[in-house]
Amino acid sequence: MASQQADQAHHAGGHVVPGYVLVAVFIALLVLTALTVAATWVDLGSGNLFVAIGIATVKAALVALFFMHLRYDHPFYGLVFTVALLFLALFLGLTLVDVRQTFPEVQAVLQNPVSS
Repeated sequence: MASQQADQAHHAGGHVVPGYVLVAVFIALLVLTALTVAATWVDLGSGNLFVAIGIATVKAALVALFFMHLRYDHPFYGLVFTVALLFLALFLGLTLVDVRQTFPEVQAVLQNPVSS
């Protein structure tokens, strides 16, 4: 009974996130976006895919944890979300690598889209 009252009190009102935290997360997102663009200029072979998916995963985690307030909720929810994002990135990355290996014509179109 006391646990339910404490739970209701916790969810009854919102919390205020300091502005500097939101600005810091926004700047981090801008830096990661610039890093994503910069990564396109470096040829890492199939590593480019993993770099792009890794950066996108970090950006999605930042948005969910700070702008969607998962960081300030029960820690388990943030952990579940972050682990789910990591698995999603892993599965998408492995699927895309498999597609590139199985269908080399896709790689040729990606490298020279004008001639296709």
